[in-house]
Amino acid sequence: MEGNDATVDERLSASSDGVDMTASPRIVSSETVYSGPIFDIEDVWIDLPTTSGGFERISRQLIRHAPCVVMLVHDVARDRYLLEREYRIGSHGFVPGLPAGLIDPGEDVQHAALRELAEETGVVVDGPGEVRIERVDDCYSSEGMTDELAHIMIVRLGRFTQKARHFDESEHVESTWVTWNELMDAHIAASNSTIAILHERLRRETRR
Repeated sequence: MEGNDATVDERLSASSDGVDMTASPRIVSSETVYSGPIFDIEDVWIDLPTTSGGFERISRQLIRHAPCVVMLVHDVARDRYLLEREYRIGSHGFVPGLPAGLIDPGEDVQHAALRELAEETGVVVDGPGEVRIERVDDCYSSEGMTDELAHIMIVRLGRFTQKARHFDESEHVESTWVTWNELMDAHIAASNSTIAILHERLRRETRR
């Protein structure tokens, strides 16, 4: 069915090459082939259901990664934003970015955000009423290869205290407050950070 009355599922299924994507795939087996301090890598075998009632077996590699928080931090009173700079292996350079970090097992998202903010930048809010966290979205960093889920948010700060920073071993992070125009000129390239910045850009433009 190709007409306007067809559902999205029906229109997608019309282009099928034999795999039934309205049914559920099944993980047959998985094997951890690498285990490191930040992520593990698994070889995974999956059975994809077919339109003929059978299965097609495929294999994929999956990077198992803890969920993370990504924060655009806004000092509301001064209308300033936190900008960081640190070494990133993916782009092999000292690059600008936003505060971010891994969520510990059993830790809720808001606690992880405020903990990472304090550890990386020394910013500690003066109380629960001095911070407002706006959820932007939860996005997979690259769902074709990893289960890392990024909780992207805007952190609006009222009163806060600047304290000593506490980095993990081999972690080196610079941070400073910048204007909105300076943040735009920093040319942040990380996709999750870009989502937060574009969300804030829309807010600022519609507020005019």
